Amino acid sequence: MSVTATLSTTAPAKTNADVLAVPVFSGRVLGPGGKAIDTALGGTLGAFMEEAGFEGKAEETLAVPAGGLGARAALLVGLGDKKTVSADRLRRAAAAVVRRSPKAKTVATTLLDAVPSGGDRVAAAQALAEGAALGAYKFLRYKQKSDAPALERFVVLGKKDEAVQKGLDRGVAVAAAVAWARDLVNEPAGAMTPTQLAEEARRAAEEGGLEYEVLDEVEIANQGLGGLLGVSLGSDQPPRLVKLTYTPAGKPTGTVALVGKGITFDSGGLSLKTADGMETMKTDMSGAAAVIGAMSVLRAAGVPAKVIGFVPTTENMPGGRAIKPGDVLKIRNGKTVEVLNTDAEGRLILADGLSLAVEEKPDAIIDLATLTGACVVALGMKWAGVMGNNEGWIGQVRGAADRAGEPIWPLPLPEEYRKDLDSEIADLKNISGNRGGGALTAGLFLSEFAGDVPWAHLDIAGPARASADDGYIAKGGTGFGVRTLVEVLSTFEKPKAATRS
Repeated sequence: MSVTATLSTTAPAKTNADVLAVPVFSGRVLGPGGKAIDTALGGTLGAFMEEAGFEGKAEETLAVPAGGLGARAALLVGLGDKKTVSADRLRRAAAAVVRRSPKAKTVATTLLDAVPSGGDRVAAAQALAEGAALGAYKFLRYKQKSDAPALERFVVLGKKDEAVQKGLDRGVAVAAAVAWARDLVNEPAGAMTPTQLAEEARRAAEEGGLEYEVLDEVEIANQGLGGLLGVSLGSDQPPRLVKLTYTPAGKPTGTVALVGKGITFDSGGLSLKTADGMETMKTDMSGAAAVIGAMSVLRAAGVPAKVIGFVPTTENMPGGRAIKPGDVLKIRNGKTVEVLNTDAEGRLILADGLSLAVEEKPDAIIDLATLTGACVVALGMKWAGVMGNNEGWIGQVRGAADRAGEPIWPLPLPEEYRKDLDSEIADLKNISGNRGGGALTAGLFLSEFAGDVPWAHLDIAGPARASADDGYIAKGGTGFGVRTLVEVLSTFEKPKAATRS
């Protein structure tokens, strides 16, 4: 995917784009640029919309004759209520325009001028660029024919403003990082092995100006990463532990550690999944993909915080050497875990990743994982759950997610459920044994390895994968979390001492 986004002062009636897209608000109220189309059509646009049943609802589109406009075609895109236009609504509108114009190489739009008075035009510009670029995304590597939108250039019409152009540039860069994460998730597990995922992280380091370290299976054992090593034993593919480090040019505003779950395929191990349950298990490395994608763009985005990313990656397979229910693993921080269900493996490798993160003495930690089906039951396929030990840090992450347009919802870590993880023979067990509250007990398990560092856990099991196209989301891997990470790292403030949420 290669899309550029530029700001142009050209008048709507004179643009030479393949498609001119203008907004319409609820009730068929023409937005910026609409008058030019109406004039070109001799004042008949209102009747045209009425005849077509076009109301101006959010993401609704209608192709109309271009008349005497400079553009080859014209497109109306609905924005809904004029008073409640948000960055995410603009992001989705831009995606709708691109998908409705699949053969257009150049799209011009007046959507930026639909920002309400006093609104953040720079954030809106970033959202528009993200929506256009992500709306053009499709994973077509294994298809003979491409049906992806042909978009190459997205032109935002408006007054000259360097800050707005920087917003557009940032949006394109962030969208490229999201697309990279989507590609990693969409690759078949046979191609995206732990070794290959580590190679992708190396490429991200090269392109993003990051420091790169990787541990192989021998070093993983020598470093005491018993969770990662134990989960890997059933697979012929060797595990890897990747560490990426971003250091900003100036004095850092603080240090944040990221940990991404990198199970490149999850069969469930000896606690084997059903055949249907395995169909999408290449998606189980979405947390790792989000970390790699986000870190690749930190320098381009000018993130002022130092960031250290950890990606523990392995397959979870039922080979002859696989760990068995009842086995005990020793995690990097010294705690022992009785493994009663080998399909609760993500928390085992995250335990090692979190332990390593704590050793870096960061000001805060975020982990991302497609961790529990219980979170999907609670929040569905479009919302992620967030848990943690520090209300202020959780608030920062939630605020960033809201601004990025990635919905997350806070879930508790009830102390009274902690005893359900007590083991007869080890420090704790990897499942509670109870039917309810699976996402919460998984979070409680992870909290044992976050120490006193302000920590937030994002369970992205639902939104990491989409079953159908939806706005700027393409069917398959979504790259969920990349935009939230870039946003929270860009605005990072050191949280106060940890307080249980």
